Amino acid sequence: MKYQQRKKALVLLADGTIFYGKSVGIEGTATGEICFNTGMTGYQEIFTDPSYYGQLMVATNAHIGNYGVNDEEVESDGIKISGLICRNFSFTHSRVDSDGNLKDWFIKHNLVAISDVDTRALVSYIRDNGAMNAIISTDINNIDALKKQLTEVPSMEGLELASKVSTKEPYFVGDENSVLKISALDIGIKKNILRNLVKRGAYVKVFPYNSKFEDLASFSPDGYFISNGPGDPEPLMEAQEVAKEIIKRDLPLFGICLGHQVIALSQGISTYKMHNGHRGINHPVKNLLTGKGEITSQNHGFAINKKETEENENVEITHVHLNDQTVAGIRIKNKNIFSVQYHPEASPGPHDSEYLFDQFISMIKENSKVLS
Repeated sequence: MKYQQRKKALVLLADGTIFYGKSVGIEGTATGEICFNTGMTGYQEIFTDPSYYGQLMVATNAHIGNYGVNDEEVESDGIKISGLICRNFSFTHSRVDSDGNLKDWFIKHNLVAISDVDTRALVSYIRDNGAMNAIISTDINNIDALKKQLTEVPSMEGLELASKVSTKEPYFVGDENSVLKISALDIGIKKNILRNLVKRGAYVKVFPYNSKFEDLASFSPDGYFISNGPGDPEPLMEAQEVAKEIIKRDLPLFGICLGHQVIALSQGISTYKMHNGHRGINHPVKNLLTGKGEITSQNHGFAINKKETEENENVEITHVHLNDQTVAGIRIKNKNIFSVQYHPEASPGPHDSEYLFDQFISMIKENSKVLS
């Protein structure tokens, strides 16, 4: 392999801290909230997850790109992270069923990525000091200009991003002849969520983030779903109103991640921005209803207020995160509504929590005279 000298690059954090590295090959500058994912595999699915929109991703796995890319292993219509920071970037790959290498894929999507960064030191710093805005750039000689540019990046707290990743028009997924129909509110939906619903016999109509309850109800669905997504859940007033209407009518409803937070907000439970958030594929969760543990895939920087949840007479906590005891799942008492903070569809990640999709479908069938 011919030796190529790569351009120097840097990571500049909002507090002025700088980490140096090298450009992967796409020169330029990218901004966003810096976060890290501890997963050892699944980088392509992570990069295309709409929940990461507006974020600079630090990969804690030491090697990124070693198995290339596969056109089928995406969770949306393109890369959603703002930029990538990694330790070792593999320009070659050794996977039989790959469709190309990661660098060419980044060039296609014009993604700025830097490697040779001491990611262990960077992640340790973020863990101690909390998530913050950052900038990555190959323009290392204009730090003052980069600092000025960084001050103009909006905070993730209070930032509405669902509109940036949601579908513009409704679309259908699955077999149109299926008797089981679900209306899904897309506030950043992952493809594997839809795959999990479809393989259980559902015909799904996906609606834009600002759709009203009447829009979703016009499909005459047997159940409703509110998806994952990026940004702060509090500005999503339309989605909260949708959740309120569904809950008021006691219709079957399942929410994941941002959808979980929207459901909580609709019941008067506040949300807050976490110090770091949970992002990885080995997070331990306990199901309080069964007593069983689950290893889960997670990706969120906000959570719902546990004290307010415990005090809400209409809401029951069903799952807790075992690392920090944050709320990982809830259900509305005496209603056909539940949600989880993590990702039962995984991709990447373990399949411990796929039973939640079965639970949702069973709940729909029990609620419907036509399907039961």
